[in-house]
Formats: sequence, structure tokens, C-alpha cells
Amino acid sequence: MKRFMPVLISLMLFMFFLAPAAGEQHTLRILYVNDFHGFAEPYKPLGSDKFEGGIAYLAGEVRRLRAEMPSLLLAAGDMIQGNNWANLFQGESTIEVMQAMKFDAMVVGNHEFDFGQEVLRKRISEAGFPMLGANVEGFDALRPYMIGEVGRVRIAIIGVATEDTPVSTHPRNVAGLKFGPPADVVGNYIKELKDKADIIVVLSHIGYAADRTLAENVKGIDVIVGGHSHTMLARPVKIGGTIIVQAWEHAKALGVLDLTVEDGKISGCQGRLEDIKPVPDGEDRVVMAMVAKYRDRVSKVLDEPIGTAEADLDGEGVRKRETNLGDFIADIMRKTSGADAAIINGGGVRTSINKGEIKVKDVYSVLPFDNYIVAVKLTGAQLRQALEHGVSAVERGEGRFPQVSGLAFTYLPSAPAGSRVGQVLIGGRPLEPDREYSVATNDFLAAGGDGYKAFGDAVKSSKDFAVVGGMMRGEKLVYNDAGRWLRDVVIEYIKENKRIGPAVEGRIGEVK
Repeated sequence: MKRFMPVLISLMLFMFFLAPAAGEQHTLRILYVNDFHGFAEPYKPLGSDKFEGGIAYLAGEVRRLRAEMPSLLLAAGDMIQGNNWANLFQGESTIEVMQAMKFDAMVVGNHEFDFGQEVLRKRISEAGFPMLGANVEGFDALRPYMIGEVGRVRIAIIGVATEDTPVSTHPRNVAGLKFGPPADVVGNYIKELKDKADIIVVLSHIGYAADRTLAENVKGIDVIVGGHSHTMLARPVKIGGTIIVQAWEHAKALGVLDLTVEDGKISGCQGRLEDIKPVPDGEDRVVMAMVAKYRDRVSKVLDEPIGTAEADLDGEGVRKRETNLGDFIADIMRKTSGADAAIINGGGVRTSINKGEIKVKDVYSVLPFDNYIVAVKLTGAQLRQALEHGVSAVERGEGRFPQVSGLAFTYLPSAPAGSRVGQVLIGGRPLEPDREYSVATNDFLAAGGDGYKAFGDAVKSSKDFAVVGGMMRGEKLVYNDAGRWLRDVVIEYIKENKRIGPAVEGRIGEVK
């Protein structure tokens, strides 16, 4: 026995030093972005004279902050679509930059589907990091979750996308897919993962309000890194035991969440947003070279001057109110189709145009989606239903808010959704419920996109309704030009008229 005692003591000491000490603390950092939408270069937001954003400067800040402690870099969706820098390459440019920045994971947003499922598969195959979508059924290229270790802390990351994806991208882009309730899916995966990880993170593209609801209803989520609602959370918000963060939009901010973990549980957290803007020597030079490479390719196509804006054209308020840019686009659609009126969704207008010279690329940034003009026969009752839907979520700033032409209406935002619209005038006369009107829109809304059932139901009620080669046909469609994208029609109009200066005309009246 004496002979074995030294060996036994040595073995016990070895095991003691290997085992984690009680109360052992670890610190780790989660860096995060959301709703980048391909805004790779710094830009001046409408009404500002200062440049903000720039993915090369964000990458430089990521590099600096990563050097301070073990870190994760996460993207909460809507990364590959939006600005021309991404759109002309169907998101390839974004994925290349994300690769260079060494992202650890990304959840798909609704706009990741905008180029169709095959393109998304290709982008996923090019990424050196997992793309997540636990509640997306029928798309096996997505993983439901990943597990990694950061600074000796095991972290499980579950990705969930918005259930509204089938109505916030063109329905053809998600044919055959189902988007399940995030709460049900997350709850089931927490049961599976709780013994495999110290911390459970939900990487979410469902919006801040939905993130709060998720935290209230599903126990066991340590952190929600959110996107979709473009919310600027300057500091983390805590709901029960869940920390919620979100980092605004367009690479104008980098989210930083520092966690202290003790005995496998979060014992402390500090978070902030780092403002991103051009600063001397603040860029990542590798990423800057990538940005320049794709910018030069874009410029060859889109740098042609086409006209002059005599005023700032407001594309930032289109989800809340009538704007001069919304009026301008709706007017072009109505005039081009010869319709009685026009309705478009504010969410289809993605940015503003500053006063001064207008180039092709400006219009492409405003209207990045591959949509074309259609005109649909609606009864007055259906038209009112469409307007009711359009203002039903104005308080949340959702993309369904309408921009209109050929009609005017009032609405009471404090009234229950579905009964907010008051007087409606079309062609200066009161709307007649039983009369049929021709209403111009885009093919996205005509297919029921953004939840506009009035359009979708009217089109599909046609006796000869069919979809041929991706284009809708039917007697209710009185204008249907799938050969020209809406943005190209707008470009032609500006070229012909040279100088444009639309003003808000009081078409949408909010009753206080």
C-alpha cells in the first residue's frame, strides 16, 4: 500500500488541477450585426451631412474588439439583399466579405429568399459559416442550430426566421417551404440542447416586439440576438432571464455584448452599440479592397446620370406616412398602366434620393426588387379592404403601409385594426363599394404579398387565372407588363422629364 500511495496522491492532484474550480469565471464577447442589406459603403442618411456606416470600418472595429477577449461574430439576417452593391451580384459580394470577416453564424432573414431558393443554396454553399433556420421546413441547406465553444464556455445558437417570410418576399421564392412558430421550435430545441451547452443563444430575425414575446413565453433562452425590425437598442434589454440585443441597420452600428459566465451560467453582462463611420486608419484593408472591387463593377453599369431631383425624395418615411417619393412612384405606376388608382407597399421603397443629380444606381437602390407593374380590377369594397390592411400596423412601421395615387383617404390610427379608414375619394369622388376600379400595383402585392389579400383574392378569382412562366394571367389583370421591371420604368420616366420635384399632396390624412 505504501508503494502505491505516491502514485495515488499524484493522480488525485492531477485530477484536481484538471477539474474546473468552483466559482470559476469566464468572460466572452458576442459581436453582432443585423439588416445590413448590402450597404457596404458609408453614406449620408436623408437630412444628414455626415457619412455613416461602411462595412470595411465595421470589419476594422470587429478585428480590434476580437483581440480583447474570446468572441463570437453573429449576423441576424437580411444581409445579402438591398443595396446595388449586393443586388447586382445576388448577394455573392456580401458572402465574400462575411467570409473575410470570419463570421461564426448567421440566421436567414426574409430577404435572403428574394433571389429564389437556388441562389440562396449557392450563397450557403459559398459561406464558410453555418446559416441557420430552425423553423424553416423544406429547405435542407439550413441548419437548425450550432454548438461551439468560446473561452471554455459551450454555446448553442438556434436560428429562427420570421413567419411572415411568405408574404414579405415574393410567394414564388418560398414555394414548398413552411415557416413555423418560433416559440414552439425554440422550446423544443432548448429541451434537446440544455444538457449540451452552458448558454443558449437565439439568433432571431423576427423583430424586436416578437423577440420580447419569445423571451416572455419560452424559458431557458439566455440571449436573443435580433434583427428584422431595424431596432437601435443602445443597451441590452432584459426580459425575465433573457438578454435581448439588436444593432440597428446598414452597418451603421456594431453590437457588443460582454458576458461573465460562472459555473455555466451568466452572472453578469454589459452591452453597447459602437457607432460605425469612416475614420482614418479604421478600415480593414482586405475588406476595403473587396468593397472597391464590387463597387467598380457596379459603377460601370449604374453611374449614368439620368436627371435631377429638385428636392430630397423621402424614402425613409414610407412605412409611416405619405412621402413625395412614394407619391412619385405610385403616380408613374398609375400613368403607365392607365389605371384609376395605384397602391404600393412602403416596404418596397428601400432608400431616399438626395436633392441633386440622379444616377441609375440611385433608382436601383430605391427599387431593388425584381417587380413589375400590374393593374387589377377591385371593387370599392376590396379597395377599402386593401387600404385597411395597409394602415393596420402603422404603429409598428411595417412595410405594408400604402403609398397611393389617384385616390385620397383618411384613417384613425387609434382605432382597432380593420376599422381605421374613414373617407376614401377616388378621382375626387367618394368610393362606391360595388363599383369596379382598376388599381395599379406590383406583381408582389398582386400575388397577395405583404398580406394584401384583397389583391391576391381578386386575381385568383379570375376564371382563367394561371401562372405561366412565372407571370400571372387572368381576366382581373387589366395591365400586366412582366417585360420591364418597375425600376426601369421609373428610370425611363426620369430620363424623359429630366427634372423632378414631387411634393406631398395630402393623399393620406391621419386623423388625430
